[in-house]
Amino acid sequence: MKNIIAFAGSNSKNSINKQLATYAASLVEDVETNILDLNDFELPVYGIDLETKKGIPDNAQQFLDLIKSSDGVILSLAEHNGAYSTAFKNIFDWMSRIDGKLWSEKPMLLMATSPGARGGASVLEIAKGRFPYMGGNIVTDFSLPSFFDNFKGGEVINDELNTDLKHKVELFQKAL
Repeated sequence: MKNIIAFAGSNSKNSINKQLATYAASLVEDVETNILDLNDFELPVYGIDLETKKGIPDNAQQFLDLIKSSDGVILSLAEHNGAYSTAFKNIFDWMSRIDGKLWSEKPMLLMATSPGARGGASVLEIAKGRFPYMGGNIVTDFSLPSFFDNFKGGEVINDELNTDLKHKVELFQKAL
């Protein structure tokens, strides 16, 4: 059986992006799913001096190993000031020091959501431009605008957006 990982690019305990990633993962059929939480992989802020002095932290290697051992990745990015959250950028930086192609060409459903009408569009565009250089095989992407209006009870309640997400999940599943 195929296995996928799903996580949010956020360390918020109430992450709306984790809720979206979890829901999207629940739509993938006949796979084992591992929902990851960045809070379980705490890391010091990346810096070359720290890396030189102490090496790569075990949590960075463990997270990278989970990516590499999966058959696919569902990632929903939080947008902070138009870019990645600090927590995501930090783990991303540490992993890239181990393997510059950290995404390992794993099929990826890349998503973002936010309370606003743009649904994390800025961070999604940054990632779509950057991840392919780092082994990212972005099969498809999805943006959920106005999270608190369009997501309730653990699912997307806007029929048009939910249909679109289900289509994107099908594309992702076919790539596994």
